[in-house]
Amino acid sequence: MRTSCRFAMAVHVLAVLAYQEGDRVTSAFLAGSVNTNPVIIRRLLLSLQKAGLVETRKGAGAGSRLSRSPRRINLAEVYRSVEDSESFATPARKPNAACPVGHGIVEALAKLFGSAQSALEKDLAKTTLADVIDSLKTSRGRARTKAA
Repeated sequence: MRTSCRFAMAVHVLAVLAYQEGDRVTSAFLAGSVNTNPVIIRRLLLSLQKAGLVETRKGAGAGSRLSRSPRRINLAEVYRSVEDSESFATPARKPNAACPVGHGIVEALAKLFGSAQSALEKDLAKTTLADVIDSLKTSRGRARTKAA
């Protein structure tokens, strides 16, 4: 079973854009920071652009930047813009309906998964991109202190 890292990459990309404070950043620069291919970053930027989180320009002055302040971007918006499926899923094959567990497991798990998905998004909504930036700055300061 494979999990998605699109959300983590999206937060990384948005954090780089926030650090640039309005300057446009190329997909090549972003790819270097994330350590991935620029094509993957461009696909991610398209999703973020559709959600109204970034604006991208081609040609002269090409690059991307945040479309609004990091304080006005919460992580639930980011999550919903790049993840195309729910975090939890049941197997594609239907369980054996003749089994006492198989008979009701899909319904029981659907309730559980729905509740967990809701809790995840509610928790992400409490955190803004600015909170992530603040955390990065704090951890960088601690790293400098330890090195001194």
